Amino acid sequence: MPATPEDLFRRLEELGIETTTHHHPPLFTVEESRQLRGDLPGGHHKNLYLRDKKKRNYLVVLPEEKQIDLKALPAVIGSDRLSFGSADRLREFLGVEPGAVTPFALINDAAGAVTVILDEEMLACDPLHYHPLDNAMTTAIAPDDLLRFIRATGHEPRILRL
Repeated sequence: MPATPEDLFRRLEELGIETTTHHHPPLFTVEESRQLRGDLPGGHHKNLYLRDKKKRNYLVVLPEEKQIDLKALPAVIGSDRLSFGSADRLREFLGVEPGAVTPFALINDAAGAVTVILDEEMLACDPLHYHPLDNAMTTAIAPDDLLRFIRATGHEPRILRL
């Protein structure tokens, strides 16, 4: 069974990571998030679950306003041609539903099947905001704490200029 938000919060607490969580109606797009959050300070991001022709999985996290060229991205990250992963694969590998893709979902990838790509610009923001496995909540976390959480899941994030 995939981790629940409560499982995630418990794991963050075990790691000594402080977060703040806001509850809101479910959000499915960056635009919905912009309209609802008001002046919530910090970095807001989009999280892309991608898969290449060799069936390798990627979680790409970048500032919400940044445009990404999926045709150019393979040269940057060293993958084959990329496409968005299906909802079924998203559930299988990250244990979340579409609209709730988040670095926190790495808690569900014990096999290490997903490569994590973080845009270096995003780490200059503090705090960072992500859904805690549920798109009816947003959790704020410090950049260093996000990196510590990701590493605690057994993933080494690749920090690149996208």
